[in-house]
Amino acid sequence: MQNFIQQHGYLALFLLAIVESMCVPIPSEVTFAFGGAMCTTAIAGDSPLNIVVVIAIGAVGSLVGSVIAYEVGRYAGRPIVDRYGKWVLLTHKDLDTAERWFARWGDLSVFLGRVIPVVRTVISVPAGLAKMRRGHFAVLTTLGATIWVGVLTAIGYALGANWEHVAGAFKVAQYPIIAVIAVLAILGFSHRIRVVRSEHRIQRAVDESKKN
Repeated sequence: MQNFIQQHGYLALFLLAIVESMCVPIPSEVTFAFGGAMCTTAIAGDSPLNIVVVIAIGAVGSLVGSVIAYEVGRYAGRPIVDRYGKWVLLTHKDLDTAERWFARWGDLSVFLGRVIPVVRTVISVPAGLAKMRRGHFAVLTTLGATIWVGVLTAIGYALGANWEHVAGAFKVAQYPIIAVIAVLAILGFSHRIRVVRSEHRIQRAVDESKKN
């Protein structure tokens, strides 16, 4: 990823921001911290990036990717659950819960979700499922993404030549984090299978009782 950013500069940062905000687990912590380091001559040599442009590109890219994920959730959410609910481990009860949650906490969830690792990658889809107002979603996403990208870029800029040492430490530290996430994902997956199977059994029983 660092080579991609070094070779393509602003375009690479823009594309990575879009893809990460479309629920692809690309670590923006690395992307924009390195982008900030590329704003220094210690890393970029005689052609450093502009820190203001990096932050702006990151915010706009995050907005574009988030809007795409939002629209997928808004228009494809319930049809997907209707046809493939047992495969994607979602039920209409889950969608109803998401709508109630966003009706009460939507603004805060989207804004804070933009500055929380992992959550920021997936928050757009439930916002779309809940049909959160597009204007609110766009404004809060832009504000949160600007803060997140700005902080990461500033950290990378401050690190400068020390970026390589920090990146090495990050790579070592990420393995236990990945292991914990994997265990939690397996437990969550198992729980969702039980919940969805139970919901579908209840729904089938209701449908059969209506026929009789």
